[in-house]
Amino acid sequence: MATQQFSNLLDRVRACTICQDHLSHGVRPIIQASPKAKLLIIGQAPGLRVHESGIPWNDPSGERLRRWLNLPSEIFYNETQIAIVPMGLCYPGKGKSGDLPPRPECASLWHPQLLPALPNVGMTLLIGQYAQNYYLSDKPKTLTETVKQWQTWAPRYLPLPHPSPRNTLWLKRNPWFEDEVVPYIRDYVHQHLKL
Repeated sequence: MATQQFSNLLDRVRACTICQDHLSHGVRPIIQASPKAKLLIIGQAPGLRVHESGIPWNDPSGERLRRWLNLPSEIFYNETQIAIVPMGLCYPGKGKSGDLPPRPECASLWHPQLLPALPNVGMTLLIGQYAQNYYLSDKPKTLTETVKQWQTWAPRYLPLPHPSPRNTLWLKRNPWFEDEVVPYIRDYVHQHLKL
């Protein structure tokens, strides 16, 4: 895809209002992408803090994710290195026990247009169950079992738990994740990105 075509696609994504009637805080698609990107991060949807700042992963979850990747902000936020295309591009609003699920319209509308336009991506981090359910077929029912079987899909897809502070207990109960999976991702990222 030519540079201008990709730029036009991003403009259309950022102007999207497909699910505006369902968003309590209004539309604000959050995306970072370039055809040159080598790593793709597909998470759930922006949280309120990210919605307000317009910067993806600009919250405690993002701090942990950058620690997992061992990347400084200037690399993480360089779209020619890392693409960030969540399952839901806008903040879905608050639910009873946290943020609402990502709106289903986004991934089905935009991912088929965006992902083929990222030809250099060699690894996609699938963060949380929404991304894993969408992209991994024949996966186990639980997130823990899916992440344990990460080698099944690596390096193309890497299923990860959400780096939210709410998952600190999960990380303590599953030390193998930071002992085995995180070093593999770091090695891949540092070999393939221009660091």
